[in-house]
Amino acid sequence: MIRSSRLWIALIAGLLLTTVAKADEFRVGVVLDRGGKDDKSFNAAAFKGGKEAEKALGITLKTVEASDDNSFEPMLRSLSQKKFDLIIAVGIAQADAVKKISAQFPQLKYALIDAQVDAPNVTSLLFEEHEGSYLVGAAAAMASKTGKLGFLGGVDIPLIRRFQMGYEAGAKKVNPKATVVANYVGVTTEAWNNPTKGRELSLSQYDAGVDVIFAAAGASGTGMFDAAEERSKGGVKKFAIGCDSNQNWIKPGLVLTSMLKRVDTAVFSTIDSAKKGQFVAGTKRFGLQNQGIDYAVDSFNDKLLTSEMRAKLDLLKKEIIAGKIKVPDYYSKRSKTAQN
Repeated sequence: MIRSSRLWIALIAGLLLTTVAKADEFRVGVVLDRGGKDDKSFNAAAFKGGKEAEKALGITLKTVEASDDNSFEPMLRSLSQKKFDLIIAVGIAQADAVKKISAQFPQLKYALIDAQVDAPNVTSLLFEEHEGSYLVGAAAAMASKTGKLGFLGGVDIPLIRRFQMGYEAGAKKVNPKATVVANYVGVTTEAWNNPTKGRELSLSQYDAGVDVIFAAAGASGTGMFDAAEERSKGGVKKFAIGCDSNQNWIKPGLVLTSMLKRVDTAVFSTIDSAKKGQFVAGTKRFGLQNQGIDYAVDSFNDKLLTSEMRAKLDLLKKEIIAGKIKVPDYYSKRSKTAQN
């Protein structure tokens, strides 16, 4: 009887310990945009940040991928009903869903990447994409032999126009006579995940004399890398510039650089702050000044970006941070147009 009682006491103690462990568990839900965690770009960066937090901070991570725009709201609601400690929505297309769901669950905490929702339980994580685009535009102009550059956008929205405007400005800073051919994959979120169309548009640009293309197109941008490889034959090289994640590795020797948009850093730091009880609603911006934006140099492209090119890019970076160079911003242009 005594032995039996001891067993029951041990069992109850074990259950209590398990309950405490679950109570202390910090759960993070991440809703990825179209393209998913394998897009090698924007979503992949968000997923990376979440996995790094899972490993380093001991959080429990739940990642879901949207099949279409209509799935954002039910996915966010499901995570909210399960009372996740922090829910992160990746992508501008989720703004309306976050605004609605965060109001229905005011006791929960939300983070939204690439769009702004003004609510007491939402932190909006925004990036100065035009600054990084300016730098890779300058790099493209320095590497180009034809003066003809290309831009491949995913969905034709102000956010991606912002990339394009910065890219064109950086190119013309280096070569005032440079021209930029721009194409967009589409006008719906399906355009984030259409590598075939991305390849077709890129091939068309290369065939028109473009020798460097910058893609801000999510998974559709992978088609650009294939096109660069197809047209780089007989000693002629066609270059590609990656975006969001470091994509230099995709086609070594043909990826001039990548515009780094450190979504992974933003996701990790937001999880870290929330877990420490330091979650703050409002807007947090990531740019060159706080290393939220940059250009990539590694073993895959260190021979493509010469020391002279890097010196020029680093000088431009310093001048942007110091305010000596004002990078044109599509958002500002659109705002002024609306006022006139």
